[in-house]
Amino acid sequence: MKKIKIGILLGVSAGIMDVIPMIMQKLTWDANISAFTMWTVVGFLISTIDLKINSIIKGILLAFLVLLPSAILIGWSEPFTLIPIAIMTTILGGLLGFSINRFSNKKLDNVKGDKKENIEYKRQ
Repeated sequence: MKKIKIGILLGVSAGIMDVIPMIMQKLTWDANISAFTMWTVVGFLISTIDLKINSIIKGILLAFLVLLPSAILIGWSEPFTLIPIAIMTTILGGLLGFSINRFSNKKLDNVKGDKKENIEYKRQ
């Protein structure tokens, strides 16, 4: 459960990083909300899906899979806008995959270590 919370929190932070330039460009609020929720969902998915690949690649892959339906709609009417979207998706997806893996492994190691100490303490 802690890994899921970490994934959602880091997804929210990635969403904020993605939406800030969009707000400065004065894009519509539906686009801003869509981007923010996409990154929250991507954070959740990265933290729950167990793929045996590099965490950075996992983040990029899942981010593009979640983006795909929206990218089809965006690219149909404005294909050149997909270039900055693809760049941000690659950067934030990789960072999110790496960060979730890094922070969740630290938390799990601490929990395992505490349980081990408690078990040894009860034996004595």
